[in-house]
Amino acid sequence: MSFSMIGTQRSGSNLLRLMLNQIDGIAAPHPPHILQRFMPLLPKYGDLNQIDTFRLLVDDVCRLVELNPVPWEGVTLDRDDVANRCKEPSLVAVYFAIYDILAETWGAKRWCCKSLANVFYLPEINRYRPESKFIYLHRDGRDVALSFQKAVVGEKHIYHIAQAWAKAQRLALKMRNTLSAEQFYSISYEGLVADPEANLKGLCEFMEVKYSPDMLNFHQSNEATNAASSSSLWGNVTKPIMKQNTQKFLTQATDEEIMIFELVAGDVLDALGYERFKISADSQGAFCQGAIEQFETINKTLKQEKRQQMDPEDLKRRDRQASIIQEVKSRQLVKV
Repeated sequence: MSFSMIGTQRSGSNLLRLMLNQIDGIAAPHPPHILQRFMPLLPKYGDLNQIDTFRLLVDDVCRLVELNPVPWEGVTLDRDDVANRCKEPSLVAVYFAIYDILAETWGAKRWCCKSLANVFYLPEINRYRPESKFIYLHRDGRDVALSFQKAVVGEKHIYHIAQAWAKAQRLALKMRNTLSAEQFYSISYEGLVADPEANLKGLCEFMEVKYSPDMLNFHQSNEATNAASSSSLWGNVTKPIMKQNTQKFLTQATDEEIMIFELVAGDVLDALGYERFKISADSQGAFCQGAIEQFETINKTLKQEKRQQMDPEDLKRRDRQASIIQEVKSRQLVKV
């Protein structure tokens, strides 16, 4: 059985996936973001019905997984095995085949992919494997923004973060209104850290597994240690649950930042039950082109500065995966 965690990064997804990984029978690895990275590249491959073309895609995706910053321990990806498991020549088929191999290697009957950007590929996932289930993890977007501003990845200006956060949440909420409760489950970061046992028990019931108190010992696991040593992004996963890690934006964000976020994404905050603090629910506004261009300039500068501050080893690990993506981008279109 497969589960896709969806939403936006910096929402506690590593915390949750490490908790799930503590349960016997669930494999929840650090994700290589297969669909997010390769869906935009599919035009470079041409006709996947051509055997050689499809095999090239299989090899490229396997190489991406093999260079994951947090290695999939013990997993060997035989290209023929991956291709033979695919019911059709498609990227989503390769994605499922690879995760199925991971689960079998780790002795699990269920796997969970925590690539939150899969929220943009729910139709493809649901079409290929209709029995797929989705875990929607959400966090107050203003706290998400603070986390992104400190992180080595992602957008840096509050305007851009708010736009990206709102877009992903709207897709998840739309899917929540479409799918049944047996297929779609919502959990908030705030609820998870405030009352982890109750929230995890509800999630385990949805996943049809038995809750284990060992889920709360996630920070002592080898997987947590491996993640934390791979990037500063995941340094907190070796610590117990931080129950006070909510509404930090009230003291760490400026009034202007909170106002911008609520103007851009106030409707989503409302839908998820998060209180507005600077903009009333009936207020609306828009930014002029000049302001947006200024935001864009600041955003680019901040992203460049943050990259320059990255740990060289972390950057090297990320660049290894990025080199595969760049290689595919630079290829000539495969001709049949």
